[in-house]
Amino acid sequence: MSAPGAADRTEARRPTELTLVKAINAGLRAALERDRTVLVMGEDVGRLGGVFRVTDGLQKDFGEDRVVDTPLAESGLIGTAIGLALRGYRPICEIQFDGFVYPAFDQIVSQLAKMPYRSRGALRLPVVIRIPYGGGIGAVEHHSESPEAYFAHTAGLRVVTCATPEDGYWMVQQAVESDDPVVVLEPKRRYWESAPVDVTAAPVPLHRARVVRSGRLVTIVCYGPTVRTALDAAAAAGAEGIGVEVVDLRSLSPLDVATVEESVRRTGRLVVVHEAPVFLGLGAELAARVTERCFHDLEAPVLRVGGFHLPYPPARMEDAYLPDLDRVLDAVDRVLAF
Repeated sequence: MSAPGAADRTEARRPTELTLVKAINAGLRAALERDRTVLVMGEDVGRLGGVFRVTDGLQKDFGEDRVVDTPLAESGLIGTAIGLALRGYRPICEIQFDGFVYPAFDQIVSQLAKMPYRSRGALRLPVVIRIPYGGGIGAVEHHSESPEAYFAHTAGLRVVTCATPEDGYWMVQQAVESDDPVVVLEPKRRYWESAPVDVTAAPVPLHRARVVRSGRLVTIVCYGPTVRTALDAAAAAGAEGIGVEVVDLRSLSPLDVATVEESVRRTGRLVVVHEAPVFLGLGAELAARVTERCFHDLEAPVLRVGGFHLPYPPARMEDAYLPDLDRVLDAVDRVLAF
């Protein structure tokens, strides 16, 4: 016979089905509960609960002094967060949409990223910047961009992106615990997709990539919103006997090239997929790194699938712009044809 309460404890250990929105909300709640120096700041994050309701209920439970509605001024938001971090706080800033981050770009790349280095480490800036990014929701102009390369190119910033609710839950907490500034990119087209989240399991280290599907002929490296696309393509290829391995990069700066390298040595072929334009995107860096390190293991050139080198199109045309199942499968076919 089970001891009294054993069933309840088993139930508590069971993974909970959560959407990405709910998982990030739970991660923010856990960070706020654990450390009183953690603050959530942003436009409409309090009473409204955020445009996507990621911060829903937090102001009610933690108060207006810890979940702060800020003016419509992204530069002021990040500048204030820098000042708070210098005074010992750990601010979490929400940018409403990817295209709204540019007014704060100077604060991020000129101050936030560089101040710890300029002070030889005497000053730490544990600031988290959450940015919903990417397309696929039929939004208007400036609401569907993928600015990750700007931030990954900036020394002094850590840049990560979640693809699953479980990563969303843990990543935001790991970012808060970092003494370095962290940009957390959240794929808005995946906000309402759900999956089990085990809050008792040990999280994957923040800057480690993860093999999410095994295969022996082609490696697809992806991140954020394209992980689901790549998994769908791998499943379709698998139905035809083509083994495709899928690696979720997770961290864009620093890059876990070692995990990618191990996969490519197994398969001999690499396709990199991201929503951002292919031109000077993360795929270019990965292609160069893998070519340098795995030259004699590659059976074909590294191929890239991504957005086109033009401003993000109107909503009615975004399906033609974004990497989809057919474009990824076409790259798999081409890399196998060499």
